Amino acid sequence: MNAARSFSTPNRTRQILEDLEAVRENLLALSDDIWDSIDRQDLAAFDDGVQFMRTYLQKMTAFDQLATEISAMVQEYTSVRLEAQEETGLDDRESNERIIQELNREEPHSVDEDFTYKRPHGLILCGQGASGLTTWQRVYELVCQQLLRRDPQRLRSLVDHPDFVSNRGHHSFTHDPAPLRKALEVETGLYAESNLSANGIRDMVRQLLDVFEIPKDEMKFFLREDRDAGRIEQP
Repeated sequence: MNAARSFSTPNRTRQILEDLEAVRENLLALSDDIWDSIDRQDLAAFDDGVQFMRTYLQKMTAFDQLATEISAMVQEYTSVRLEAQEETGLDDRESNERIIQELNREEPHSVDEDFTYKRPHGLILCGQGASGLTTWQRVYELVCQQLLRRDPQRLRSLVDHPDFVSNRGHHSFTHDPAPLRKALEVETGLYAESNLSANGIRDMVRQLLDVFEIPKDEMKFFLREDRDAGRIEQP
């Protein structure tokens, strides 16, 4: 037996890797929940909350780095890849039509919904589909890549777009990955901040649709829980 497969089956290894990604994204969602629950009218409670969030985010950054390293190490050793079951229709019209047909059997979700503690499965953006996705970060990456193909200059211009620069000067898109908490390489020399919860990514996608003048109903998300429920209901 292959030593790399002797401790668990490939399916089990994949499930553990997916669970690790889910924990990372749920911890980001939890930070949103805690921040929203802090009483801004109570100065003492607000100060305590800010201190907690500062420490929490430091621990989260360390955990995220460790989880990334563990995931990469396991995937390399076992040859079990998180993206192995992904399908996109970017370069093949027939594959795209099949992916969209399969996704349309499930319930679509819009950029106006709450995705806290929910996991993605697929997306359709402007008639281009992708399925087999496991993380919201991957959803964000595919959206950025599709928009890059659609209008490279417009996406690159977001580096200096005021809507993508926070009041503290934090850039959502940049040529320098160093200041980012978690840099997502969109293309060589262009990076996006991806240390975002599911709803944070939803908000960024909504902003991108606005900048690219794409109607919101052209963006559909599909959730794993809907897919799995459909499989259970099948005889």
